[in-house]
Amino acid sequence: MNMPTDINVLAAWLGVLAGVLTGIASGLFFHREDWLGGYGSWPRRMLRLGHISLFGIAALNFGFALTVRRFGWQTTQEASLALAAANVLMPAVCFGAAWRSPIRQLFFLPVGCVLIAVVSLLWQRLAPL
Repeated sequence: MNMPTDINVLAAWLGVLAGVLTGIASGLFFHREDWLGGYGSWPRRMLRLGHISLFGIAALNFGFALTVRRFGWQTTQEASLALAAANVLMPAVCFGAAWRSPIRQLFFLPVGCVLIAVVSLLWQRLAPL
């Protein structure tokens, strides 16, 4: 693999696959109004957030990789790995919080990973100016 962006493309496609699979799994039950306590319940909201975060963080990984490759922006391996880690951490925290609500206190981990990647990418681009 060509670091740093190949890992982001791989993470993105794995995120899309996981998003499709979690959508299939939850789609088996979403028609039941009382499933997981109803549409507005904490567990159901967290499962929906985890499901959509798989696609959202995947899109960020695609955008990161395309920005670096197409526009020649510099980045660091740490930024690339942080964004790939967010692809795993965000849905994991969402699904964990659906199971045990105190796990929500770990949301700083995936958010921090995204922040590291974005700030690093912009810093590498804007610092030489």
